[in-house]
Amino acid sequence: MENASSVKEFILLGLSDNQGVQKICFVMFLFFYMIIVAGNLLIVITVNSSRRLNSPMYFFLCYLSFVDICYSSVTAPKMIADFLVENKTISFVGCIAQLFGVHFFGCTEIFILTVMAYDRYIAICRPLHYTCLMTRRVCGRMVIGSWVGGFVHSIVQTLLTTQQPFCGPNIIDHYFCDVHPLLQLACTNTYAVGIIVVANSGMVSLSCFFILVMSYVVILVSLKTQGWHKALSTCGSHITVVILFFGPCTFMYIRPSSNLSEDKSLALFYTVITPMLNPLIYTLRNEEVKSAMRKLWSRKVGSENGKV
Repeated sequence: MENASSVKEFILLGLSDNQGVQKICFVMFLFFYMIIVAGNLLIVITVNSSRRLNSPMYFFLCYLSFVDICYSSVTAPKMIADFLVENKTISFVGCIAQLFGVHFFGCTEIFILTVMAYDRYIAICRPLHYTCLMTRRVCGRMVIGSWVGGFVHSIVQTLLTTQQPFCGPNIIDHYFCDVHPLLQLACTNTYAVGIIVVANSGMVSLSCFFILVMSYVVILVSLKTQGWHKALSTCGSHITVVILFFGPCTFMYIRPSSNLSEDKSLALFYTVITPMLNPLIYTLRNEEVKSAMRKLWSRKVGSENGKV
């Protein structure tokens, strides 16, 4: 991480410089973050404690919820704390660590969503081979591959950024440290690096998005018109999450950044909004998860009454 930088800390401008707006944002995003942690943690606990939720779909959902907690925790606590202070500073090391975390967990989530689409394809298009193809060992390897892929992507983005010299200014027009805002502050021509960053991010997001789209096209074509309702009822939650996450994320990272104010508004969708909506989307449309949650709650209440 050593380079020719003389900058020891960065100043984050955040979402707004209006004191009244910042107070409203503090309450709102604190509430959002509490929902993210509580909702996703509830899914993790429910899946791990229920014997009925032992299929690959719920195995992947458990890891998706865990990644969502980690992903939002990289940016949300710092953003929420900054609403209460005037000087929104972050150290150089802290900034790079945040950059690494955002891309690590964000890319891991992309890969897990892609794996979940493949799981639905096998379940609907090849149901007789499902148990043979989607064994616990295969699912575990897919999850490990998702973590490794996210790590490799994040390392590339982080190393490309830290090799640039930062000698001032040190003001970032964003609420967290990301590649594009940092490259704009570098004291050198970053055009070539920017192209590599966009190519790296674009390759990951577009290739995964292509696999996702093709999976659902094949599912819909194979079931014909009469089976579309079944496919949409089975995959509707996943399709909704993919649209909410991939839309803003892909738009952000497949082009050179030109408007940081627009970028940070879009970034809220995949760093806060989607992790918050995921538990609601997957539970409200899934009777098995809701039933498992009710049983978990009834066991907890029953054990507490037994103690009394």
